[in-house]
Amino acid sequence: MAQMPREPEAFGEQVARILKRHFPDRVAELAGPMDLVVNGKHLGLDNLYRMVLRDPDRGVEIVETYLDRLIEGDAMTGAPMPLSVAKTRIMPRIQPESLFLHLDREQVAHVPFVNGTVIVFVIDLPHMTVSITTEQMIRWGLQPDDLEVLARQNLNAYAPDLKIQLVESVEGGRAAIVSRQDGYDAARLLLGRLHRRLAPELKGNFFVATPSRDMFLAFTIDPPEFVQRLRDRVDQDFRRMPYPITSDLFLVTMDGIAGMAAA
Repeated sequence: MAQMPREPEAFGEQVARILKRHFPDRVAELAGPMDLVVNGKHLGLDNLYRMVLRDPDRGVEIVETYLDRLIEGDAMTGAPMPLSVAKTRIMPRIQPESLFLHLDREQVAHVPFVNGTVIVFVIDLPHMTVSITTEQMIRWGLQPDDLEVLARQNLNAYAPDLKIQLVESVEGGRAAIVSRQDGYDAARLLLGRLHRRLAPELKGNFFVATPSRDMFLAFTIDPPEFVQRLRDRVDQDFRRMPYPITSDLFLVTMDGIAGMAAA
């Protein structure tokens, strides 16, 4: 299988060529090494680049699949779904506020969260997710808080049996890993029953790290050397994984979730 270039500018140029080959009706041009403009919309390529770096032998295949789903998602966005159909499919995702460097904040349905992140909303379909725009939300007659209620309810029902992998450390700390790889691992930070489920395993209040969309790591707040070792690992994962969210930690308590500034 052909490999994609590793140099960012050459990578972007190759993505543009692949898109034009598969979708000749789309107008695509590079506005920067990792910024592809498709029919007037900016498409950041950083996540795609990280995905390819993790599996370079499948580089072209990964790019083609990514672009296919992107174009299919655009088509779905152009055909609004009735709320009666979408209601049980609305799901939350945690994303960094840097999302709005490439997207108009006013056009994205979202609510603010902690640690420099926001909660956005998607419609979960069998082979893709479609982002919910402010226009779609207004068409449904909803507010962002209404979407958040629906999304959290659906998340709670999505996989009610939270399967975790517990790990004991030599320093005396304990960690719990959730890894369903379904696109909602990090979003499980928003589960209403999270503290009740994990506090007995993690000795009360605990930290959660979500360095990327597909990573969720909860761990005890002591001992310090254990926490620091995990923070170093989280920082590495944040820098290398696709769909990065934050290297900061979240403190989960019975009363809610607080942001923890990175050291």
